[in-house]
Amino acid sequence: MKQDKKVVAIVAGVPQCIGFTKEKREFAGKQFVNVGIAEEHGVAMASGIAQNGGKPIFATHASFMQRTYDQLSQDLCINSNPATILVNTASVYGMNDITHLGLYDIPLISNIPNMVYLAPTSKEEYFAMLDWSIEQTQYPVSIRIPCNGVISDNRKVDSDYSNLNKYKVEKQGNRVAIIALGDFYQLGEEVLKELNEKLNINATLINPRYITGVDNDLLNDLKSNHEIVITLEDGILDGGFGEKISRFYSLSPMKIKNYGISKSFYDRYDVDVLLKENGITKEQIVKDIENLL
Repeated sequence: MKQDKKVVAIVAGVPQCIGFTKEKREFAGKQFVNVGIAEEHGVAMASGIAQNGGKPIFATHASFMQRTYDQLSQDLCINSNPATILVNTASVYGMNDITHLGLYDIPLISNIPNMVYLAPTSKEEYFAMLDWSIEQTQYPVSIRIPCNGVISDNRKVDSDYSNLNKYKVEKQGNRVAIIALGDFYQLGEEVLKELNEKLNINATLINPRYITGVDNDLLNDLKSNHEIVITLEDGILDGGFGEKISRFYSLSPMKIKNYGISKSFYDRYDVDVLLKENGITKEQIVKDIENLL
């Protein structure tokens, strides 16, 4: 913000959701805008700033995005204005009371035309996506802020995400492909290791990065030497990311298993209990794969 006066941070009553303490707000001056609890105005304002050449970043919690669906769709995406939307606590690891659940964002945001919704898997990937989004001028971009801890795993990350819907193969294998989205990438790594140790399977691990589309070429390539594809997503299954993959393979012999949270309202849950109830532990997943082979 200090280097580029076109950058404007916009929040809706929750400035510290992206770290804007009182001191940082004062430092940012006019480049920081708090619209109060008016997410609708925040997104519409971001769209207008982007339309006029600014570089707006609107940020709030996933559970508040439902209030501004109209503006995301009609003000921002119809006009394809290049604003950046940061979605915080969109995760089983986020807030867990029934009115603040962040589990429903993927079906809500990822199915709006023209939107690019990104799911980083580490600190480095998040910052790379954020840098790209702020500077690009083609797309409205939403980014899921990682919520499962500050993970820095030294994997090489890209700096340009303009070639949309190209997934990244982090480890090439065969028989089983693990497509592990965002916060559940580390679970994918655990499943990969468990498959090797328990079943002697060298699986493929894929970081999809893009929630809003499928990598047709990569998914087609998997047909040649894979029997099973599993998807892992940190959110509600119905209308989510995994269903896009299942639909792609619907007329092929590929076996598909989607992992995520069952559609329901949850209140003050224990994360480990919720994951186990939904069959999302490495042991349960490996057992499922063993039964599918």
